Amino acid sequence: MDSRLGLLATLLSLTLLSACSMDQMLVRASLPMIEGGVTALNTETDLELAEDSIPTNIELLEGMITIDPTNEELHTYAAQAYYGLAYGFNEDYKPVRAGKFYVRGLKHGLAALQEKGMENALNGSLEKLQKELQSMDEDDLGALFWTASNWAKWIDMNRDKPEGIAQLPRATALMQRVLEIDDTYYHGGAHMYFGVYYGARSPMFGGDFKKARYHFDRAREITDGKLLVPDLLQAQYLARQEFDLEDFHNRLTRIIEAPDDLYPELGLLNAVTKRKARLLLNKEQKWF
Repeated sequence: MDSRLGLLATLLSLTLLSACSMDQMLVRASLPMIEGGVTALNTETDLELAEDSIPTNIELLEGMITIDPTNEELHTYAAQAYYGLAYGFNEDYKPVRAGKFYVRGLKHGLAALQEKGMENALNGSLEKLQKELQSMDEDDLGALFWTASNWAKWIDMNRDKPEGIAQLPRATALMQRVLEIDDTYYHGGAHMYFGVYYGARSPMFGGDFKKARYHFDRAREITDGKLLVPDLLQAQYLARQEFDLEDFHNRLTRIIEAPDDLYPELGLLNAVTKRKARLLLNKEQKWF
């Protein structure tokens, strides 16, 4: 009797393991479809349609992660999705909600990095983190980039919190590694990061306007000037810091007047940038 029960328990365990394995196999087989969905969404220029679709895609990703929680690609996609939802559709109107989404994106990014063997992104010394980052290569770019992006945006939205500012060197170390591996990754996104990093602060507090201009110029060079975000960020951070009203106004005006089909493969981001440029222009008298 005992032996039969033991056999039954073994068979049941094998069945459950097989079912779990099959679900994970189905999830991993769906990854190319997710990539295709991301590509399609990036071309969408109807902001309302895009905003409606992103939460559904996030719920799908979260469900897949529940089935396959150690899948670094899924966590990276989720980090990217939360960043897009926060930056594109919540930051300007619902900043508290955006901050929560950036935190969710950060958690997924950190989970992806942990699956890749990184242990010191949150814990341990900055020196240990920088040493650990040297083992990261091209296969790790997505996890590094989206983790740093969510992290930095959350910090930017919590400048009044010392614990947030204290984390900036860690986020910056991740993005520095992206720059070292491939400075063209995600359309020069690391250069945009450092354009803001050096341009948003006065030289007294670590800013460097010359370096900021270099990074913004390099980002424009990588995309042949077709991506509008570098100009938006340069106006929002560097021109404002330099108190250059003319540069601020001209950059934002050029963004608004740019053709809607300037960069079809990133039509969504350019559409979001145009909307943000209009909002920033409304702040011109307040800021200058």
